[in-house]
Amino acid sequence: MADRTQPAENSAAVEHSVSVARNAIAVEIQGLERLAESAGASFVAAVGLLASIRGRVVVSGMGKSGHIGCKIAATFASTGTPAFFVHPAEASHGDLGMIASEDAVLAISNSGETAELADIVAYTRRFQIPLIAITSGSESTLSRNSDIALILPPAPEACPHGLAPTTSTTMTLALGDALAVALLDRKGFTASDFRRFHPGGKLGMRLRKVRDLMHQGDALPLCSSGTLMSEALVLMTARRFGCLGVINADGRLIGVVTDGDLRRHMGPDLLQRHVGSIMTADPITTAPDALAATALETMNRRAITALFAVESGRPVGVLHIHDLLRAGVV
Repeated sequence: MADRTQPAENSAAVEHSVSVARNAIAVEIQGLERLAESAGASFVAAVGLLASIRGRVVVSGMGKSGHIGCKIAATFASTGTPAFFVHPAEASHGDLGMIASEDAVLAISNSGETAELADIVAYTRRFQIPLIAITSGSESTLSRNSDIALILPPAPEACPHGLAPTTSTTMTLALGDALAVALLDRKGFTASDFRRFHPGGKLGMRLRKVRDLMHQGDALPLCSSGTLMSEALVLMTARRFGCLGVINADGRLIGVVTDGDLRRHMGPDLLQRHVGSIMTADPITTAPDALAATALETMNRRAITALFAVESGRPVGVLHIHDLLRAGVV
């Protein structure tokens, strides 16, 4: 049987590949630095326009610009700015009907002379739909016919031949992200809003709230400070949280009893003692609307396995570390 093991590359080849990679990244970093320096009045105007529309942001571009445009549209949509991508070739065959009078169009073309965008540009002019261009061609057809032109600064492509879209697409992507983040900031988009648009996956888990995971109602292990430990232990065992919340006559949480408290007060008279004599007063708590990830961080930092969720001093839920781990909160 033939040996299919690939021979290791020699050190010179490895060093050359690493050098090429580092140079490409350095060239793109320089492009991003120039882009950051170029941000000004046109960018502010574009953010203002996009924030003011009542419809959606329709992103379009051909080839590599189209791929970048898809990502920009997705970023807008996930950060509170309704958006979608329309392929310029499909637009010429019926998809122009997807663009409404209350929308704005974000057209991407590095040269500004992409023929496939002509019908979209003409459509926006005919129906007075706002058009924002992202292009390197300050005097290009796209730039001249747009309401606002975001001009990419001169920067060499990372491709050694200066041909493959590399630096230009990276700058375009970063500019799209900058627009989305600026809009997010202007609209006051919060972590809670983020969760609404990202209910699945790891991000969705991190944005879940304590209220979503805590145990409520009859599941709460609660008793008064005057309860005998013989009764309290039965309740702790039945609820299986490894803790017991202690409340006063007003229903406010004044302490907790944990497995650690039991070990510290272990003795022949433990079962005859009252809960108030062994509880830990002023326990660490959380709010029902706190992020579950924040509650987990508190548990890890304070080396505890359960937290009571409190509103106006009264316990409304209890959260165990196992609930967080099962839900994928990390």
